Amino acid sequence: MKLTLFDLDHTVLNGDSDVLWCDFLIEKGLLGKTEFTARNADMAARYKAGTVGLKEFADFYVGTLAGRTVQEWEPLRQEFLAKWIVPRITPAAVALVDKHLEAGDLVVMTTATNRFITELTAIYFDIEHLIATEPEMRGDLFTGSTTGVLNMREGKVERLHAWLTARGLRFKDCKSTAYSDSINDLPLLEAVKHPVMVNADATLAAIGGERGWPALQLH
Repeated sequence: MKLTLFDLDHTVLNGDSDVLWCDFLIEKGLLGKTEFTARNADMAARYKAGTVGLKEFADFYVGTLAGRTVQEWEPLRQEFLAKWIVPRITPAAVALVDKHLEAGDLVVMTTATNRFITELTAIYFDIEHLIATEPEMRGDLFTGSTTGVLNMREGKVERLHAWLTARGLRFKDCKSTAYSDSINDLPLLEAVKHPVMVNADATLAAIGGERGWPALQLH
């Protein structure tokens, strides 16, 4: 079994879904510009540095959904995809994903960003399988918190193992490849047989360079 894992933000997307979502909501007047612009930038900077707390990071962004239902958010989610996400997906990124899909790989998008704002992006890439941070729901209402293991750092490996086990597969039996840009994904890249750096941040580039990992630029 060829298992191919794609990180989303700054890997196959030229940007960060969480940061863009906040900017989108600020533009729509749904978040306060004064409060959220600075907090959004701070969160993004500490994520890039690999120093942000997992729950702090996840709850900050999932918190933007709080108090509304799936149905209330859906038109905005569709607009976000069309106007903010798709224009930031390069032909090179689409071609890379397509290459693995056409080869018959089991292709999975795995992202620290929450499922609600990333599942349409996975569909756009024709990626059937998405592992993402899960927003907590009360019926159809977002509570603003997360639930379960956060799909970030070591959590990405834990969630992947659980996902495969649920499908009767074992990670050690897979010919695994992972693509990522971020030092936050070092645990995932170390776990797979074929790690590939994509648009790598400086810290990851230094580590991967020492280990001889291949590197790509998709945008």
